[in-house]
Amino acid sequence: MTSDSGSRRAAGRESLVEGEFVFTAEDFRHIAEILHSYAGIALNDGKAALVYSRLAKRLRTLGLRSFRDYCELVQGVDGVDERQLMTAALTTNVTRFFREPHHFEHLRDQVMPGLAERARRGERVRLWSAACSNGQEPYSMAMTALAVLPEANDLDFRILATDIDPNMVAEGIAGVYSAEHLDAAPPMLRNRFFEKAPAQGRDMLSANAALRELVSFRELNLIGNWPMRHKFDVIFCRNVVIYFDDATQERVWKRFTPLMTPGATLYIGHSERVSGSAVNQLTPAGLTTYRLAP
Repeated sequence: MTSDSGSRRAAGRESLVEGEFVFTAEDFRHIAEILHSYAGIALNDGKAALVYSRLAKRLRTLGLRSFRDYCELVQGVDGVDERQLMTAALTTNVTRFFREPHHFEHLRDQVMPGLAERARRGERVRLWSAACSNGQEPYSMAMTALAVLPEANDLDFRILATDIDPNMVAEGIAGVYSAEHLDAAPPMLRNRFFEKAPAQGRDMLSANAALRELVSFRELNLIGNWPMRHKFDVIFCRNVVIYFDDATQERVWKRFTPLMTPGATLYIGHSERVSGSAVNQLTPAGLTTYRLAP
């Protein structure tokens, strides 16, 4: 036993993880509480090693000597930026173009014909990608919409894409992806809406103007304030509430329904289920697909 580890035990601060920083059960609890309060994400005890490995990098960058100091920083009045960075470090942005393709097939075949008709009559049509990550989901939505309604940009038809992570929002705005990322996109749509971006590196593709104009990216915390004043005809909220506890999930589902137009469609992740009072308002309309009662 090293003298350092001995002093840690003597001070009653047993580290949960072996490493250069002391990381106690109290430190883990504080971080879990901050993350839950800020982003709604629930961490179980089995995540201690993951939390340590991801946040140790932040401690080194900040020149801090302990997780106790880090917790004090994040909880402080000047910790807003670091709370965002901590959340980004502790979440995994798993996404890909046309992920869970049955949703986009349903959007194309069952939903878009009606929305296209409404848009052509001059009505307002809005889609929302909630928790959009780096933009692959909303751009998949946009390609699907433009395949049915090529003139969408000339009509009152728009897609809102939001995410808690400003870095992901910035990537979405940039709209540049590797060719490998676009492998899952239908070739006809990929060739139509993406162009080579040699200045960004070899095998990089950039969303074209038509795609970019249809999608607006904004930073938004799903458990924070929602500034939207108008309702949506389609909402994608997929593979994010699985990180929330049951009560938070129910609150999120409940908050969606007042923002949905009659008959609007909600798409959720393959391992998610609508719960709470929203169950009484949302009717199953397919695999992890729901409609708001007209």
